[in-house]
Amino acid sequence: AEHQHARYNPLRDDWVLVSAHRVKRPWQGQLEKPPPEDVPRWDPKNPLCPGATRANGEVNPQYEGTFVFPNDFPALQPDAPEPGDSGHPLFKAAAARGVCKVMCFHPWSDLTLPLMSLAEIRAVIDAWAELMTDLGASYPWVQIFENKGAMMGCSNPHPHCQVWASSFLPNEAHLEDRTQRQHLSQHGVPMLLEYAEQEACRKERLVVENADWLVVVPYWATWPYQTLLLPRRHVCRLQDLREGERDSLASIMQRLLIKYDNLFEVSFPYSMGWHGAPTGLYLEEDCRHWQLHAHYYPPLLRSATVRKFMVGYEMLAQAQRDLTPEQAAERLRSLPEVHYKQRTE
Repeated sequence: AEHQHARYNPLRDDWVLVSAHRVKRPWQGQLEKPPPEDVPRWDPKNPLCPGATRANGEVNPQYEGTFVFPNDFPALQPDAPEPGDSGHPLFKAAAARGVCKVMCFHPWSDLTLPLMSLAEIRAVIDAWAELMTDLGASYPWVQIFENKGAMMGCSNPHPHCQVWASSFLPNEAHLEDRTQRQHLSQHGVPMLLEYAEQEACRKERLVVENADWLVVVPYWATWPYQTLLLPRRHVCRLQDLREGERDSLASIMQRLLIKYDNLFEVSFPYSMGWHGAPTGLYLEEDCRHWQLHAHYYPPLLRSATVRKFMVGYEMLAQAQRDLTPEQAAERLRSLPEVHYKQRTE
């Protein structure tokens, strides 16, 4: 806890430098602006609101729950042409096709996931699973991700996520596929299933848990309050979750996100995303080495205005963090599970 050391990340096959003593240094760097507290519940100029007109001229329906639509500015399109041959192995290119969708969680712009009801969060989970099934029938990778807060590049405060389906396995998917496959081959058990069992016993990095799920600050965490959401049962894909597991997932997500908001009493920014076994043609292959999981990567370090920057040494050498995962987990674990905006005292 007091001396620098390196920790190995078996999921990414890399290392992180832990320098816990650095959190004591005085901060004279950049201060971030806290997120606005006065987001209007409905704004006709907000293209994600019910009844609003989007950039392509389409008018949103008066939706009352989740709402999914094609991204008006997609990074992937289904009919992109094949790239030409460069004539040299140092200049490789490959085809990249896919579809991009946006999913609104709720019709109200001022309501984030931790402030939504369990039924509303469960509806989000069901919509995620449906998208995974539909898009996964054709595409090998379906990436569900949420960028929350302007600090994470989110340009619209309305609660939403994105879903990108691609004709290829992205870098992180390739990497996790290789490491998990190797672990199963060498140890006879899926890596993250074994890891969840170990963390459930050790408890020092545990944040919240229930009968079906647990959330930990991973032993190899890079971001200050990074967490890993894991099922206790061996589950390959989000759409494989049972009814009860979806209910308990809604509960543990709400508990985690309330703790995040309570940490600095601010709408906590993060990037999160689901990783599970590839789909498309991979649906016919043996993917037992995969274990479903969700990554949460929040940038805040000391307060609502001081963030962790991944620059310099992190970009040119390896990731480095300024407090131990155990310290981060203890702080998150000790926080109340009633949202600071809903306290009665």
